[in-house]
Amino acid sequence: MPAVPDLLLVPLALLALQASLCHGACVELDSDTEAVANEGFKLGCISCKMRGEVPATASVDWYFRASDETEFSHLYSYDDQRAQIIDPRFDGRLGWNGSKNTKDLQDGSIYILNVTFNDTGTYQCIFTRLLMYTNYEYQTNTTKIINMNVVPQLTRGLASILSEVMMYVSIIGLQLWLVVEMIYCYRKIAAAGEEALRESAAEYLAIASESKDNCAGVQVAE
Repeated sequence: MPAVPDLLLVPLALLALQASLCHGACVELDSDTEAVANEGFKLGCISCKMRGEVPATASVDWYFRASDETEFSHLYSYDDQRAQIIDPRFDGRLGWNGSKNTKDLQDGSIYILNVTFNDTGTYQCIFTRLLMYTNYEYQTNTTKIINMNVVPQLTRGLASILSEVMMYVSIIGLQLWLVVEMIYCYRKIAAAGEEALRESAAEYLAIASESKDNCAGVQVAE
């Protein structure tokens, strides 16, 4: 009979592992928005599939609207593991940086080479996902918007500077606290040692005095 509960634990453990893999493998993070001229830049676009157990296929389309334009133009397409650069302004400068070796895309990021100031603008990433259930198919669309700014050199935000300052302050404060703690412990140990020496000396004097009194009493009796 004890073997039955053990057998039940096996499928439960497998289900827990599968759930952790399905829900923990994909995290939707916002893309960076500040690119440096003449360097590469990753435009991040992640759309996690909520039902990990459902088979699906997905395609990704990117659109671009420059800062001096009013309409979006089709920039890039990725479908069935094939990529196509559509906007001639980005010929030879765009590469796929998302999910690989799968049609069930969740990461639709792209990478821009040799960023120019003309690349400043709004980028639109559209996921088209087809969920294939047993008796029907269901299509979903997810859109991500990224406002990218191109700068001559990377600038650090106030939050980043403050976090670094606080890190150094914390390190210095921790070191000072350790020094104070060491001094306190040393003084406490030293005081305990002195007290022990005084007690030993007092005990020695008491023994010596008692021995002297005993010797005096013996002499008087003689």
